Amino acid sequence: MASSSKPKSNYEVFLSFRGTDLRNTFLGHLYKALHHNGIYTFVDSEELRKGDQTLPMLMKAIEESFVAIIIFSKDYASSRWCLEELMKIMECKEQKDLTVLPVFYKVDPREVRWGSKSYGKALAKHESKFRKDSEKVQQWKKALFDASNLSGWHFNDGDESELIERIVKEISTLLDRTPLHVAKHPVGINSRVVKLKSMLNLESDEGVLMMGLWGKGRIGKTSLAKAIYNDIFRQFEGSAFLANVRETSKGCRDLVALQEKLLLEILLLKQRLVVSNVDAGTNLVQDRLCCKKLLLILDDVDDLRQLNALAGEGKWFGNGSRIIITTRDKHLLTCHGIDQDYVYEVKALEDSEARELLSKHAFQTHQKLKIRTDLVDSVLNHAEGLPLAIEVLGSFLCGRREHEWKSTLKKFSRIPHKAINNVLKISYDGLEHNEKEIFLHIACFFKGQDSEYIKKVIDSCDFEIAIGLEILIERSLISIEHRIVEMHDLIQLMGMDIVNQECRDDPWRRSRLWLYDDVLDVLSHDMGDCVVKAIVLKPPKQKEISIKPNAFTKVSRLRLLIMHNLHNSFQGPICLPNELRWFEWAGCASWFPQFSSRPKKLVGICMSKCSITGVPKQFKVSNYLHRPFYYILH
Repeated sequence: MASSSKPKSNYEVFLSFRGTDLRNTFLGHLYKALHHNGIYTFVDSEELRKGDQTLPMLMKAIEESFVAIIIFSKDYASSRWCLEELMKIMECKEQKDLTVLPVFYKVDPREVRWGSKSYGKALAKHESKFRKDSEKVQQWKKALFDASNLSGWHFNDGDESELIERIVKEISTLLDRTPLHVAKHPVGINSRVVKLKSMLNLESDEGVLMMGLWGKGRIGKTSLAKAIYNDIFRQFEGSAFLANVRETSKGCRDLVALQEKLLLEILLLKQRLVVSNVDAGTNLVQDRLCCKKLLLILDDVDDLRQLNALAGEGKWFGNGSRIIITTRDKHLLTCHGIDQDYVYEVKALEDSEARELLSKHAFQTHQKLKIRTDLVDSVLNHAEGLPLAIEVLGSFLCGRREHEWKSTLKKFSRIPHKAINNVLKISYDGLEHNEKEIFLHIACFFKGQDSEYIKKVIDSCDFEIAIGLEILIERSLISIEHRIVEMHDLIQLMGMDIVNQECRDDPWRRSRLWLYDDVLDVLSHDMGDCVVKAIVLKPPKQKEISIKPNAFTKVSRLRLLIMHNLHNSFQGPICLPNELRWFEWAGCASWFPQFSSRPKKLVGICMSKCSITGVPKQFKVSNYLHRPFYYILH
């Protein structure tokens, strides 16, 4: 498993069958139904079977499919082609996780299993013809036996359209469960997946097994969990990977959202079940999932409440289920009753793995630069096997010459080996001013938010956001997936620390504020030269804040002001500084702030969830740098 999943298939379904009559009836109707539902299906032509040269093409089509449907009809075993297809299908089931579904079409499964009636006659003819190759016939018999024991459909008489509808529904359900992206270069994961699979005891369907992946932050727990998910999820009736549980479940309501997502993914619902509260969701999870054999991965758990709400006990799920939890807190697993024999410690990369990962990021295939071995060794010593540090350092050094490697290592010599925060900061130090400012805004305020919203806000603050985001992606400092801007936790903390180091004791001497106490300190007291350029305050619980009329005018350099979840107790009209570019206060009272009569630079105002019916004229006029004006009231 060198990538995030099995290679992308040319076909989603391979149909194995025998007979022109079947092609013109059941098989033809099934193919049309699959095609109508957008399922790309391979059906070979009888004409293609007239030469051995086409056999490799059929084998390749099987290898590249996700699902194989075998239609066992009366004449199926009479075809050497069908039996060769069947052998290949069963081989791919074992080696490539091909899902195999038999249809016993007007044939008793026992005839297929034991080689009786038409199947016995066909196999006897093959034995007579292939007397010198009787081993081949034995292999066909074994393939027939194994396939006949799989779960599928048995049709003797009745409504064929009803059976076809059930088959299409089953296939659609299987294909809706798609693999996860693991990593660009998933070095060192194969051997760990093998170990985890042995610990999971997947052959047994007795009871429910819960397992923990434990290790320090950003050691590779999530990547490993995604890799094992991709490797085994097709063996279960349902599966779900709930990412970032710690970040997502900061309040009771957010736990409810996770419960709804769990039910949605496992049951493959068209829309979410509405859960009124955590307790109701707990009962619903137990009631709806207690009979299903499922795979559930809870990623980055840090609170027992999260486990109690999502996977309280093994009896919540059907026999054979596997629950995997990734966490930094080993004691959390103990409290949840997980046996230490089922706690897997995710450790740093081995030396050879770390070297391979660094090579993939630092040395592109087209690169002709040669770097001395001792320089490479020094970088690996500083990274100490942490995948993220290796990725960031490798990307930073990619394409650089030896004197630049030496200069970087000299800079490392002033940084403690274990100070990963400082190691990551090297990527930040190499940025231009524009990119540094954008990075700090995202790290302090906008991680996990919509990229289009971020572009509007940061663009309003006079930064070149388009090229800035692209450079940050190139430097492995951020990623954008499904329009959401993501940033590694350690990288985010590094950015916040950069701002805090501007002045740890005096918040009014820092460029950015995001903590309630710091904001209150700045707005409640008279201070000297205040350098604050941006305030974004979103406390998890609603807080009171009392602001004097001139509080913001003292913050004369303020360009960005975003306030959420704050109940305002104003002591008069609030006057904002004229340097302000973006103002956002969700859920405030029915009021608008004021500006002085001097020219304003405001280009965006958002006062959603407020009892305001219109925007005063003074806010609609802004020609600052010819930027468009944004205002949102709902």
